Amino acid sequence: MGFEKSVVFACGQEEYAVPVEQVVSIEKLEHITPIPHLPNYLLGFTRARGELIPVIDFQRILYNRSSTGEHVRMIILNTDVVNYGLVVSEAREILDFEPQILKQVGLVNYAKTAYFTAVANLENRMITCVEPKVLVNSLEGIREIIAYLHEMLAEEKGVNA
Repeated sequence: MGFEKSVVFACGQEEYAVPVEQVVSIEKLEHITPIPHLPNYLLGFTRARGELIPVIDFQRILYNRSSTGEHVRMIILNTDVVNYGLVVSEAREILDFEPQILKQVGLVNYAKTAYFTAVANLENRMITCVEPKVLVNSLEGIREIIAYLHEMLAEEKGVNA
């Protein structure tokens, strides 16, 4: 699993990375439509390039706190399950990880963090690699949210779902 080119971001005090080929864009947090009764990790929906996508707060998933501050960004990720916005404390840089610095995570078998695939040990940094599809699939209630999204999209197109 060579995860060579990665977008590195911060959440809380930690650093994480996602594969660059799954990153559509990195944007400021704007125009999020909240929807009542959503799981607390879901901030609502937003439009990215004309497409309606769910916005997920990574800090809520990890630490049950909201991402706040002037550096907060939304990384728009493309997966074959759903495209979504991942809200992070700060987007940092694009790094090339050489496969030899990637260590498999001891917690891979821990169901709650199955989306952590490896840890990159750099000189004075530890960066945890996140698999966007596994992350979104691990979220409680995400199926219903995706179904709801499809309904909204069908309504928009004027098609009766």
